[in-house]
Amino acid sequence: MEAEPRRHKGGLQEKIFYILALSAFFSIICYTIFLFHGNGSFMRLPFVPQGALERNRTTSRKIMEHVWTTHTSDVSHKTTSRHLDVCPDTPPTLVGPLLVEFETKRTLESVRNHVGFSLHQGGRYKPPNCIAKQKVAIIIPFRNRYEHLNHWLYYVHPILMHQQLDYGVYIINQEGDGVFNRAKLMNIGFVEALREYDYECFAFADVDLVPIDDRNLYRCSEHPRHLSVAIDKFNYVLSSVTAFGGVSLLSEEQFLKVNGFSNTFWGWGGEDDDLYNRIIFRGMSISRPDAKIAKYKMIKHKRDLHNEVNPKNAIKAKETAINIDTDGLNSLNYTVKEILKDKMYTFITVDVQAPPV
Repeated sequence: MEAEPRRHKGGLQEKIFYILALSAFFSIICYTIFLFHGNGSFMRLPFVPQGALERNRTTSRKIMEHVWTTHTSDVSHKTTSRHLDVCPDTPPTLVGPLLVEFETKRTLESVRNHVGFSLHQGGRYKPPNCIAKQKVAIIIPFRNRYEHLNHWLYYVHPILMHQQLDYGVYIINQEGDGVFNRAKLMNIGFVEALREYDYECFAFADVDLVPIDDRNLYRCSEHPRHLSVAIDKFNYVLSSVTAFGGVSLLSEEQFLKVNGFSNTFWGWGGEDDDLYNRIIFRGMSISRPDAKIAKYKMIKHKRDLHNEVNPKNAIKAKETAINIDTDGLNSLNYTVKEILKDKMYTFITVDVQAPPV
């Protein structure tokens, strides 16, 4: 009489075990299928190794930029980016002549609200629907020109977006009230921008010049390129056949070939003439766009304090052949005091070891 209940109990346990085993096996199969079809994408979360942050500030900035881009990019762009075509030679979004005025009081916050939604941290942008033809760093030498900077950001960011550039804006701010050195700030911007990204083209631009036609492309060419051909201050006529100031573009190769700007032009004047001479001395020539589209409007202002005309600079500009191999990128010295990442720009404050006033 006791044998039957024991057999019945054992059979029930076997059935329960069999059901559980089948359930576990089915779960494993489903999980495997999920991993296979999902390609394991949920496991690819970007991370920042703590060791890298401690060892190398530049590397950590690049990692953080990658993390930010990964988390804020559109999902559809993430899945189709590998299939994008190169952007066309003539961007289809160009509008031509633009209305530019500087009477409106613009704050950085208002400008940020106006154009910042399309930008990544550090003043970075990439066209969403194609691969940019060039990676361009915009280098702006700077000190105490915040009102001018707001106008520049308001107008130029949209222009660069229309031109479908992969670009970043770098404001190189000279610390203190010592004698200003525009050329040295340009060299610093070149070096610091390359620490962050593999830029191919470098636009050296004054903050008081705003283009009034977006067909004037911020792209490097076979020769160093002078963009600010026609400025309203000079009645939209080229000021000199050797002019190379205002807004100038050089590729990385071209800038290295001339050893960058001279670092020894303190105060106003001469550094652009010296750069022009360096280009000619190295066997290159200047290219310019048509003056009909290479038009700029200048923000009127008084000369900056401690940036007075330096009569020694005109003499020095005639000594390019003597100084080109020893004065430039290969003799650059400076100290980075602070790097600020904003939606509108990367703001780098530097000590240029200015001589006492």
